[in-house]
Amino acid sequence: MKRIFLILAVLTLPVLVFAAPGQQAASGSGGTYLRFAWWGNPTRDERTLKVVELFKQKNPGVMIDTETTGFAGYWDNLAAQAAAGNLPDVMQQDYAYLEQYNSRNMLVDLKAFADRGLIDLSKWPETGLAGGRLNGKLIALSLGTNALGYAVDRGVLAKAGVTINDTTWTWKDYENIALQIYRSTGVQSMPTEQHYQVFENAVRFAGVPYYSHDGKSMGFTSNAAAQAAIKEVIDTQLRLKAAGALYDPEDAFIQGRAMPESTIVQGKTWDACYWSNQLVGLVNAAGRPLDFHLLPAPTSTGNKAPYGAYLKPSQLISILSVSKNQDLAAKFVDFFVNDVEANRILMAERGVPLPSHILQDLSSQVDPNMRYTFDFISKATTYSSAIDPPDPNRAGEARDSMLPILLNCLIGRISSDVVVAQMYQAANTILSR
Repeated sequence: MKRIFLILAVLTLPVLVFAAPGQQAASGSGGTYLRFAWWGNPTRDERTLKVVELFKQKNPGVMIDTETTGFAGYWDNLAAQAAAGNLPDVMQQDYAYLEQYNSRNMLVDLKAFADRGLIDLSKWPETGLAGGRLNGKLIALSLGTNALGYAVDRGVLAKAGVTINDTTWTWKDYENIALQIYRSTGVQSMPTEQHYQVFENAVRFAGVPYYSHDGKSMGFTSNAAAQAAIKEVIDTQLRLKAAGALYDPEDAFIQGRAMPESTIVQGKTWDACYWSNQLVGLVNAAGRPLDFHLLPAPTSTGNKAPYGAYLKPSQLISILSVSKNQDLAAKFVDFFVNDVEANRILMAERGVPLPSHILQDLSSQVDPNMRYTFDFISKATTYSSAIDPPDPNRAGEARDSMLPILLNCLIGRISSDVVVAQMYQAANTILSR
């Protein structure tokens, strides 16, 4: 076996040491002051500051102090501010951190402001709001969204005479398409090197989350339909391998390659699994047109609810419960996510916006590649179910434990009849610690 280089990225979330709510200092004096914090980059910072100034122009007398830094430093700063009782009024939030803040009652339920008309949610899709909900509370709004899919080489499909209807295709359809492409062009299919994303999509059609609700095991451990959905994906690839139509799994499973080195960019495969916000970079790296499709559905269910696809926030925005000016904070949040002029300045830098009127307006403003991504998100919104809770702390380690087991199956060392059980048993050993 070739050597497999696995780069394990362990994300250690800073432990937040919160002062008791009664000890939190006010974030300003009077009802016209806010502090807003986000992580960013020069482009994001410039655009965000322009939106802050626009809000101040439209609301004379309002003062807003802004704080921005890089991603890692951002969370360290907030942890220090939490310990000192000096958190901002409004913060940019990440999906992985929602539970930490919510479990300490540090985030406001935004539904109360929506009920009073301070935040307009009438043009938001329900699946988009789900990314900011935990334990029955709407504690954040998405500032941009992603959806998982397959990037496919448009030229290869055209040469093979293949078209894809990703609102109806199943893994059986995928297999037939892959065989036709290989026989017509010699271009192979990509193995599931992003196994957890493809498998997660498959098991969600069975109505179970990828991880159990307590985070101590894989969600498909005791669900026969979910296990069968994963096995179908693997069996499909084994049949493609037997036909010569599957790219070398050992090479495909080498981790850490830059986008220009990916198999689809190099023309070695006709497909590859990516997030939608990576499509523009992928097209630029390939230097040729690529399309983007929803992942296939299990053949046994077809593409129907509960769907495998979901909308994942790239970033979110929240109001801190310690804010002394929560109505003003809500007004600012509403402006940031719903105002057309503000979003023309932001220009979807944080990801595809979810409010339908913003999406429609920006579709005429952005370049064709970004417009294509907008259209994909609109389609994914129709064929998606609510996102699962944030991954448990050991999720990355659990996923890594499954990878060599899957590879051993794809190269013929273990049977597909036992590979699913071996994968969840290895992952459960880690998650249950």
